[in-house]
Amino acid sequence: MNQIENQIRIEMLSTGDEVLYGQIVDTNAAWLSDFLFEAGINLTSRHTVGDDLLTLVYTLQERSLHNDILIVNGGLGPTSDDLSAQAAAQANNESLVLHEQWLKAVERYFLNRGRVMPSSNIKQAMLPQSATLIDNPIGTACGFKMRLNDCLLFFTPGVPSEFKEMIRNSILPEIKAIYPITESNLCYRLTTMGRTESDLGQAIETTLDIPDTITVGYRAAMPIIELKLTGPESKKREMDSLWQRIKSIVADNLLFEGFNRSESGLAQVVSRLLNENNQSIVVIEQQSAGMISYQLLEANAPVVKSEVVPFMMEEPIDYFSQVLQNQKVDIALGIVNFQEKNTEFTLVIASKNQVLHFKLKYTGRAQSNKIQQQILSAIALDGLRRYLLNMPIIGPNVWLELTQ
Repeated sequence: MNQIENQIRIEMLSTGDEVLYGQIVDTNAAWLSDFLFEAGINLTSRHTVGDDLLTLVYTLQERSLHNDILIVNGGLGPTSDDLSAQAAAQANNESLVLHEQWLKAVERYFLNRGRVMPSSNIKQAMLPQSATLIDNPIGTACGFKMRLNDCLLFFTPGVPSEFKEMIRNSILPEIKAIYPITESNLCYRLTTMGRTESDLGQAIETTLDIPDTITVGYRAAMPIIELKLTGPESKKREMDSLWQRIKSIVADNLLFEGFNRSESGLAQVVSRLLNENNQSIVVIEQQSAGMISYQLLEANAPVVKSEVVPFMMEEPIDYFSQVLQNQKVDIALGIVNFQEKNTEFTLVIASKNQVLHFKLKYTGRAQSNKIQQQILSAIALDGLRRYLLNMPIIGPNVWLELTQ
């Protein structure tokens, strides 16, 4: 077995013109990398290739020489541009054969839905002669596995739900059976806002003595920075100690701890706080154009009403007080009075006891409308989080200036 530092070489090969040319985002590749990592397996490389038969054949032959396992994603559908099975057969100098068992499964799939199977779907039961079928309980594209150049190849459908089902229940168990994992990886994550990546890196790496076997990583996605600590399970005690010290370094800018795969991690924190305190909310937005409300509703927050106002408010305090009274809610949150020319805006958090309002200015570099909306939404949600936790509403933020 080829290894680097006792790690199996396992590569993902994504197929399809739409992936290669950036017409869709390859979410399957990102998911697989993270899923395998949590299982104690590091994906060593990723490749992407379009819908060209000769290129696919060459790529399968070439990449199989460099890996122990190759996970091929996509190209198993019924249309003419689905070429994975044909390419696999040609790469191994064999023919395609009809897999009767899978043909019957596809026929049942359509029959259960009151439809007759189109003849084009027969193609999905044509597999390389040496291939072994991998079941797909939720779709018509079966997976299959075969060996090429002493590399084990797994072919998987591109539909994310089908791909993930197959990886979880069929492919990962087989990988673990062939290559027993001796030690799992640990990964601690947290999310911050208001400090730059370089500032965080300098503060952590000049303060802490981090062993070579443990890694600190950063992922910037304006306006947040995710920080993670990774290492082998055998180093858990050392990692726990380092993690506590890292959290103390970033404490003033910490939004939440843990990993959230959605875009609404901060909204989920706020939603939990609102529900725990049995507090309902109204959201009023201008430049953020409904993004705050959307994230809160996605996180099952008790949003009674959301409103996008296209106008400047001369007296936002009066407006918010009236909304509270009319809607009979506990809190009103708003980002209003945004001024494009100088990026000033007003954050309002109102309750029946008080109306807090802050005139703020975004001082970072110019951003697209979408990024600008994300920044404003994060500032509003963090302000509400701080309010619910009885913290100062405006936290330390190098891109934010309190003007009044």
